Amino acid sequence: MSKTLVAMLAIAGTMGAAAFAADREVKVDDRLDASADALIDMMKAADKGIPQDLLDKAHCVVVVPGMKKAGFIFGAKYGRGFGVCRREGGSGWSAPAAMRSEGGSFGFQIGISDTDVVLLVMNHEGMKHLLSDKFTLGGDASVAAGPIGRDASAETDAMMHAEILSYSRSHGLFAGISLEGATLRPDGETNRELYGHDTTNREILTGDVKTPEVARKFEHALHRDSAARN
Repeated sequence: MSKTLVAMLAIAGTMGAAAFAADREVKVDDRLDASADALIDMMKAADKGIPQDLLDKAHCVVVVPGMKKAGFIFGAKYGRGFGVCRREGGSGWSAPAAMRSEGGSFGFQIGISDTDVVLLVMNHEGMKHLLSDKFTLGGDASVAAGPIGRDASAETDAMMHAEILSYSRSHGLFAGISLEGATLRPDGETNRELYGHDTTNREILTGDVKTPEVARKFEHALHRDSAARN
């Protein structure tokens, strides 16, 4: 029995490592396009989509397409995506800043899954965390599962107090994904590839950095579903 368990753990570990390695090889433009597709799909689902009014109120948005989750009893999460914040005055979005998410988990689980994740940063405190070098969801920043449905009411205690609202669309063996304990931090390697030089997420999200051509689809997806704020 113990040998079987060890073998299963080894197989799960190997599968997980292969999945994470494959994700790291995805090109930047492909990941940006995947982020755009994930946001569009999660907004347009009439009965289970992200409420329009919440996206309109969001200070920042983070999209992690195809976050990998793998494990047998012990699990791990890994994903790379992009964050944007409202430009000063609420008109339009900043250029995308590359983000990396990592975390572990423990419980009854087996297998590998891909999950598209969208995080809505709802206030200034949440934005401060996003501009930091690294923060933990559910630890440094409060996170709550956001309500679904285009017409869902956002006026609940959880919605009014959470710094970040999370949404996920799962594929594979898991029914969903918990982001409690996961970390978010800048992905300097991807930023360097995207902009051609070293730059910080704070500079990208709060400055006048021009949106690269390869990010136009992602930019259009944001403007498509989010009105300018007053």
